[in-house]
Amino acid sequence: MEGNGGGELDGKVLQTFQKSFVQVQHILDQNRLLINEINQNHESKVPDNLSRNVGLIRELNNNIKKVVHLYSDLSSNFSKSVDVNSSEGDSRSDAKKRTRPPTA
Repeated sequence: MEGNGGGELDGKVLQTFQKSFVQVQHILDQNRLLINEINQNHESKVPDNLSRNVGLIRELNNNIKKVVHLYSDLSSNFSKSVDVNSSEGDSRSDAKKRTRPPTA
């Protein structure tokens, strides 16, 4: 990619990161609410509340798996974008090397 292609790629990568971070933050906010409810149920010692915690803890665990997956994707996408930007930089510097006038 030459010219503005790198900028477009950077913009797409940035959008992907931002979208993922928003998703992660939403899940973490949900987890905070789940943890609060789990703690309240535990402190109440009411049998129905305690049995409800089983489902809440499952939901919490699934949310944690989603966050791990999102961070894994972010890491992979970041590595790919660094590789692409690095190879673009190399090809641009190679082109500059070829177009330099010979030194006397």
